[in-house]
Amino acid sequence: MFQAHLGEVAALTTAICWTFTAVCFESAGKKVGSLAVNLIRLIIAFVLLGTFTFFTRGMFLPIDATGANWLWLLISGMIGFVIGDLFLFQAFVVIGSRISMLIMSVVPPITAITGYFLMGERITLLSAVGMFITISGITLVILSRSTDDKKIRLSHPVKGLTYAFIGALGQALGLVFSKLGMGSYNPFAATQIRVIAAIIGFVIVITVSKNWGKLGAAIKDQRAMKFISLGSFFGPFLGVSFSLIAVQHTTTGIVSTITSISPILIIPVSILMFKEKVLKKEILGAFITIAGVAMLFL
Repeated sequence: MFQAHLGEVAALTTAICWTFTAVCFESAGKKVGSLAVNLIRLIIAFVLLGTFTFFTRGMFLPIDATGANWLWLLISGMIGFVIGDLFLFQAFVVIGSRISMLIMSVVPPITAITGYFLMGERITLLSAVGMFITISGITLVILSRSTDDKKIRLSHPVKGLTYAFIGALGQALGLVFSKLGMGSYNPFAATQIRVIAAIIGFVIVITVSKNWGKLGAAIKDQRAMKFISLGSFFGPFLGVSFSLIAVQHTTTGIVSTITSISPILIIPVSILMFKEKVLKKEILGAFITIAGVAMLFL
């Protein structure tokens, strides 16, 4: 019975990993800043991925990748990990991981639209309806009606919401370039190439912004390092591993649908850990959003 549904179980485990990762990085980011969290977790992920590929492929570094692999995956890493995660992690600090992860639900629709224009991938009518429902669910959460003048307003800071949407755009474009660059190449080694690009990118960002002092302070902060280490293990390493197991044992549509439930899983975690007050319309919006994402893969 378990073996028959191994893919679905692995996909659910992936969703739990992403949820745990988001909470860990929100906690660390609020203590030491998003730039420090990004670079440290990427270095940890690089070591974990290299160790894994050493034992499974016999090489610590992806030295067997082609020039085309390197080109597209480096671009993917810069767009997805540097731009996407730079803004996403800052959104964690400003509006929290719960709302940020909900907004990240627009990644599948953005990816589908980008794939249509760049690679000629087909968008069905049902997929278009799913995109509309996804956006509607997110809109329900981020908009509210003022009790005074009955005007529609944003229920969360504009800066935080903007960061989250830019993060989602970066993640979606990163996925598209990953698909272009990976082909039949080993996905763990491909992820390591993306991580290498991201490390270089964040070293440049931290150097230009003169934030190396904050990085040193973050390393000395034991509580922050605990959250970063846990988030790195459950996210870039364990989460990726289970997502690959899921894809091997069931369809990508089922995997994408199950792994997209993180915005729902994170609600009780946010209540317990961060003492957030979650409105009924926010819970409803999360379920509507997930329903829309599910329609993309029917």
